[in-house]
Amino acid sequence: MKKLLLPLFCLILIHCKKSEAHSLNANLVNVAEEDKLIAIDSSAVALKSPVVDASIRFPSEKTISEKTTAISKKIIKNGNLRIQVGDIKKAQDQVSSIVKSNKAYIQKEEFQNNDNEENIDLTIRVPHQNFDALVNSFSDGVGSVLSKNISSDDVTEEYTDVSIKLTNKKIYLEKYRDMLKSAKTTKDILEIQENIRELEDEIDVSEGRLRFIDDRVNYSTLNLSLYKEKVRTSATSKVGFGSRFGDSVTEGWNSFVAFLLGVISLWPFFLLIPVLVFLWRKWRNRKKK
Repeated sequence: MKKLLLPLFCLILIHCKKSEAHSLNANLVNVAEEDKLIAIDSSAVALKSPVVDASIRFPSEKTISEKTTAISKKIIKNGNLRIQVGDIKKAQDQVSSIVKSNKAYIQKEEFQNNDNEENIDLTIRVPHQNFDALVNSFSDGVGSVLSKNISSDDVTEEYTDVSIKLTNKKIYLEKYRDMLKSAKTTKDILEIQENIRELEDEIDVSEGRLRFIDDRVNYSTLNLSLYKEKVRTSATSKVGFGSRFGDSVTEGWNSFVAFLLGVISLWPFFLLIPVLVFLWRKWRNRKKK
C-alpha cells in the first residue's frame, strides 16, 4: 500500500507544478497585453516606472485623439496704420468715436511732442469680425494714410497640437492620481507625486498658451499712429489751405528766430571788429606817411 501511495503523491505534485506554470504564463501574457496598451505621447512626461497596480491601464494615443473635438480655424489679424492729420485733438475725437462704434477698446496710448511733430501711438483691440471695418474707417475719415500694413497668421495647427497634448496630459494626470491611491511604498508615492507635479506645471503652461491664442484670435490688434507735422511743405501735406498757411507763417517765424539766435551766438567775433578796424586804420596811416 505504501508503495502505491508514493508514486501517486509524486504525480499529484508534478500536476500542481504544471498548473502553477500555466498560471504564471497566463499572467505574463496579461502583463504583455497591458504593456501594448500603453501608448505614451511624445509630449507627455516620461514615466519613472514606479511599482503600481497593474490593473490600471493608460489610454492609447488613438483613444485620446478620438476624444479631441474638431477645432475651427484660428486666424490672428494684426495691423499697423500711420496717418497724417491736421489737428491732433480733432483726430483723437474721431478715433474715439470710431473705436466705440466698432466695439473696440484702446489698450495703450502714448503721446510725443517735439519741435517738428506731434505724435500719438495707440494700440487698439477690436473684435475680429470688426477689424476690416475699423481699418477702413480710419483710412477714409481721419487723415492722409502714410503707411498701412495688415497681416493674417493661421495658428490652427499650433492650437490643435497644444489642445491634443493638453488632453493627453490631463488623462495621464488622472491615471497618476489613481495610481497614487494604490501605491504601497514611500518610494512609489514620492515618484508618482513628482510626476503629478510636473504634469500639473505643463498643463498650466498649455492652458495659458491656449488662452493667449484665443485672445489674439477673438480680438485683433491694430497699432495706430496719428502724426501731425509742425513744419511741412506743400509737397508733403494734403490738409487744407488754412492749416498750411498757418504752418508757413510759423515756419517763417521759426526761421527768423533761428537766424537771430545764430547771429547772437557770434558775439565774441563782434568784439574783435573794433580792434580790427583800429589796426587797419593804423596800417593805412603808416602807408600814407
